[in-house]
Amino acid sequence: MSHSIEIKVRGYHLDLFRHVNNARYLEFLEEARWSLLESRGNLELLEKRGYAFAVVNININYRRAAFMGEILQIATSVKTIGARSCVMRQLVTLQGADTVVADADVTFVIVDTHTDKAAPLEGELRAAMERLAA
Repeated sequence: MSHSIEIKVRGYHLDLFRHVNNARYLEFLEEARWSLLESRGNLELLEKRGYAFAVVNININYRRAAFMGEILQIATSVKTIGARSCVMRQLVTLQGADTVVADADVTFVIVDTHTDKAAPLEGELRAAMERLAA
């Protein structure tokens, strides 16, 4: 199941060509991932245990320019949960339309801040990732 947020394109999101700059989409996608984590994740528990999220790869496709005043709908879902990493699928569309603006697969790991290594996704940590996917 996906989680969705809306972002209205503002003037400060635009570049010299008066459309959203490609790098700005990374911020939009990150905002949507944090919204998912806040709504379904147990961030306090992860923080107490010394875990942190780290993006290790982003594959993004830019499909259409976005312009000032448009409202973007960003849907985020967990695509896969592996032994040490997860992939989130994100889809950016124009609100109220099927027009795809961008899509991305974002791979992340949960870092154990005590060891600075990717933690194995097992036990309560895996359960936390499965809650994100529910």
